[in-house]
Amino acid sequence: MSTLAPLCFQPILRRYLWGGRRLASELGQSLPDGDHFAESWEIVDHGGDQSVVAAGPLAGKTLHELVTKHGEALFGRDHPQRRFPLLLKFLDAQRTLSVQVHPNDAQAAHLDPPDLGKTEAWVVLAADPGAKIFAGLQSGVDRRQLERAVAQGTCETILHQFEPAVGDAILIEAGTVHALGAGLVLAEIQQASDTTFRLFDWNRVDRDGKPRELHVDQALDVIDFSRGPVQLVTPQPTDRPHVERLVACDKFVLDRWRFDGPVLLVGDQRFHILAVVEGAVTTAAQGTVQRLRRGSTILIPACCGDVQLAPQGRAVLLDMFLP
Repeated sequence: MSTLAPLCFQPILRRYLWGGRRLASELGQSLPDGDHFAESWEIVDHGGDQSVVAAGPLAGKTLHELVTKHGEALFGRDHPQRRFPLLLKFLDAQRTLSVQVHPNDAQAAHLDPPDLGKTEAWVVLAADPGAKIFAGLQSGVDRRQLERAVAQGTCETILHQFEPAVGDAILIEAGTVHALGAGLVLAEIQQASDTTFRLFDWNRVDRDGKPRELHVDQALDVIDFSRGPVQLVTPQPTDRPHVERLVACDKFVLDRWRFDGPVLLVGDQRFHILAVVEGAVTTAAQGTVQRLRRGSTILIPACCGDVQLAPQGRAVLLDMFLP
């Protein structure tokens, strides 16, 4: 079996009208001139969207090349995989996003081309006063009521909404109607899918006075109307005092680490994605030392075994892996 050291990748930047420049000001990303930087895809293996190793002997290799050529070293107990199953990104929502929904695995398998479903989880990294998250329908809302609200342009009245705080986390399962409000910066871990059905776009029009393309019928077909309002997750303690569990679902696990002294990520024969969201952390494994600041991410292959993590002062990081 080949051996891999911890891997850092070149971010893939996505520019959409709802983005800004807080990926730089909040997370230290290096952005070109201009505005509307909405997403930074940190780790992705999805068709033509490929993370590329930033440095070291594998510099220039795509994540999919690592999956195909070093799958056992990368995945360990979860080998084999056709592609890397998770996607990590940071989002800067300077304008409210459209109301949307994602299909589940069974529904996405019938798309052309087929895709994975998209269950995702968010952790709030920055929130302006009054910024909102829309997550799920209000209790009792059925398909007919939702269709009527979309047609009348009053979709907001039947969406569950709340004002989040920094550190809040929420699980958005496939089939859940949702939207991000303006003024939020998030970390998002999700299945490696990019299938989105836009249900409502707040009655906005473009410069030519035309509304944005919607996918109302497709969205209505994949919504889980039994779900109702979606609440913030309640962090759960673990057997490690510095680690709390934010999400444990059938697609991924999301833990949050808070620590101010050296700790160990114990090798468990599966990969881990680490994202530093406060402070700075030095990692040491396989003879490789990496210094990660706020907004930095790293992929720890399964073959790495134990990884030493040393913070500079107090640090907070997210740890993401397969269940």
